[in-house]
Amino acid sequence: MTVTAGIDVGAIATKAVVVKFTNKRGEIVGHNICLTGADCDAAANTAMRKALKMSGLNIEDMKYVVGTGYGRRTISFANTVVSDITCHAVGAKWLCDSARTVIDIGGQDSKAISLDENGDVVNFRMNDKCAAGTGRFLEVMANALSVPLHDLGKLSLESKSPVRITSQCTVFSESEVISLIARGYKKEDIIAGLHESISRRVAIMARQVGVRNDIIFTGGVAKNVGMVNALGAELQTDIFATASKIRNPQLVGAIGAARIAYDKLTKAVTKANEIELVTETLQ
Repeated sequence: MTVTAGIDVGAIATKAVVVKFTNKRGEIVGHNICLTGADCDAAANTAMRKALKMSGLNIEDMKYVVGTGYGRRTISFANTVVSDITCHAVGAKWLCDSARTVIDIGGQDSKAISLDENGDVVNFRMNDKCAAGTGRFLEVMANALSVPLHDLGKLSLESKSPVRITSQCTVFSESEVISLIARGYKKEDIIAGLHESISRRVAIMARQVGVRNDIIFTGGVAKNVGMVNALGAELQTDIFATASKIRNPQLVGAIGAARIAYDKLTKAVTKANEIELVTETLQ
């Protein structure tokens, strides 16, 4: 038995996953999500401690730990760090062998990744320069609408006539939403329009890397059923926001990190499979 862990320190949330491997077959035995806050290392330690508690294991049982995400270089107990592009690709492929496109929308950035049949990254685009098209965008709009963030998805499903949001900036979109409320538009129609607005932006990246089925939707925003539906409609295909081994798409990066930890431990990963992270702003 070999136990590894993956820590994904995002700008908003930190995710930890503990995986137990037996003859190369991995089983997720513990996981946790906590807010990152101002101290990335403290958040990583908190998430790791709680994931270990769920697994019934101790830190001494960990054979290898890989860190990823925005704050990966601050994790004091990680053996090494790997870009989140690589970790999301590996996590998606491990959870769904037929994955060919990964769309990740987190709190502060969004990504589109194209995979080959082996799960290697062949192309990607990333937006980390603008809040539009991210979870932060939805958080701001939820506040403007006085709607709990976790209710946006189910409310959007009640929409009969989505409102087209024309602004492409978070600040201007917030003003536009406030104006739409004042003009009497229904909240569900505004929310559905916001989902469609994000989907259009993210679809640009996806088409740039090449959209091929199966499409895996990861990150915290993938929990929003309205976003899943809007993105599927925009790309005119089915979107998988959950996977067979775990129901939380927010953990996919950490799962990939844990898988890479095992591969590194067994010398299965080469430098050729670890791409450098290069960002590109959405046009």
